[in-house]
Amino acid sequence: MSFRSVITAVLLIGLGIIFGVVLVSSFKGVGASFAGEDVNLGASSPPIKSNATLLALNEAFHNISKEVTPTVVYITVESKPQTRSDEDETQRFFHFFPDFRFESPKRMPEMGAGSGVIIASNGYILTNNHVVDNAKSDGIKVRLSDTREFRGKLIGKDNLTDLAVIKIEENNLPVASLGNSDEVDVGHIVFAIGNPLGLTSTVTQGIVSALGRPLRIIEDNNSGYAIENFIQTDAAVNPGNSGGALVNIRGEVVGINTAIATTNARYQGYSFAIPINLAKKVANDVIKYGTVRRGYIGVRIRSVDATIAKAQGLDKAQGVFVEDVNAGSAGEDAGLEAGDIVLSVDGKEVNTANQLQTLVASHYPGETVVLKVWRKKRSIEKKVTLKPREDEEEIVPARERIRRTPESNENTASKRIKVEELGIAVRSLDPKIRQQYDIEKGVLVDDVEMLSTAQDRGLQKGDVIVALGDKDVETAEEFKSEVEKLKPGDAVMLRVKGQDKRTRFVAIEMPK
Repeated sequence: MSFRSVITAVLLIGLGIIFGVVLVSSFKGVGASFAGEDVNLGASSPPIKSNATLLALNEAFHNISKEVTPTVVYITVESKPQTRSDEDETQRFFHFFPDFRFESPKRMPEMGAGSGVIIASNGYILTNNHVVDNAKSDGIKVRLSDTREFRGKLIGKDNLTDLAVIKIEENNLPVASLGNSDEVDVGHIVFAIGNPLGLTSTVTQGIVSALGRPLRIIEDNNSGYAIENFIQTDAAVNPGNSGGALVNIRGEVVGINTAIATTNARYQGYSFAIPINLAKKVANDVIKYGTVRRGYIGVRIRSVDATIAKAQGLDKAQGVFVEDVNAGSAGEDAGLEAGDIVLSVDGKEVNTANQLQTLVASHYPGETVVLKVWRKKRSIEKKVTLKPREDEEEIVPARERIRRTPESNENTASKRIKVEELGIAVRSLDPKIRQQYDIEKGVLVDDVEMLSTAQDRGLQKGDVIVALGDKDVETAEEFKSEVEKLKPGDAVMLRVKGQDKRTRFVAIEMPK
């Protein structure tokens, strides 16, 4: 090999080595770095420039959680074993959600858990009654967010609102700021803070999805005195959240989380909180007096729908309808009458029965409220000096009532007359029925057709129709004649006495 050939070969080999080094060093993804050299992982900058509004929102959410969480405690309760009754239809879908209880088949003591809100630096804590109800004398344990534990003492409870106050012996505790639940509105951002499923100090966020929900889940022995005016939210809550805080964007507690709508005893989208304005009144009374002091009007009420409004001459559904006025009550003293519609209390509009209950319950016996009342197609005012509740009347739970249809005797009762417009059949009263219902006039509802107007509005077989509008009715023939005078689309109020001997009103619109 010539010298020239050797030089050429060396140059070619050198060029090959140089090309290979360049190629390898510039190829990304190959671990070509030396041992101990830093490796750059991920992008060098965020893909999106930070938005000032989102940054502020992020910081606000963090600050709310940071400030409020220390004021919410974890409550565990050891209670006596108790027999649970079968769930009714309402309880299948609406549950008090704190008490994920562990129960022994040998009827050993049960353990439950829930949440509470510190409302005074010297240890007063607001929670739900069903969290601590039936607790053993030394069965309440409270754990703070800093993990310190104390024995809790039950100060008092209120069955009609499902609220209770307990106390721990400690001072200088962080205290929740209590807001104004009257300012809460649909769409507002809220946070639920509590201890779901044993996961302490959990924060979830949602919006207020409805206001003034009555769920009929507070047991009141069918007295009608339970106060349910729940704030509905979609913030995620689960068993263990009960008694915890519902918080607004200012970090103020506006509600006490109490129940969920569910078919499986777990969160399915909707939760319910007691408004803090109602809870503050209960807590103050329990701490000061050991019990809750409320003023009562002494009326039986229900919400107004479009048919009732039309029958009573209102342009739209508004106000609360007075079914009955108790003898000797504050309402009777003030001149309220069955058939009145309460439009406002002290200038504040009321459009549901639970709204009226909540407003009146915020007052003490002896205080006076001004009611705007719709009566005989005009507005009047009534000043009502509230009285304390009297529990003399024995209340029979609805589920224990046995409905018995009065027996008609063809020899003494008049013939059955069908009122096709309403889908009912009626009879004139015989002496036996008059005595049974303690009534002189009226017609007995002998049958109610399925899917009829009457059934839709709540008329039942065995009811006695006492009056149609302002006119008392005495015979079946007279009742049918008065109905036939009504035109399609007309609405009329029927005064009815049920088999429980209580008078109620049924508004009916004539089919078009």
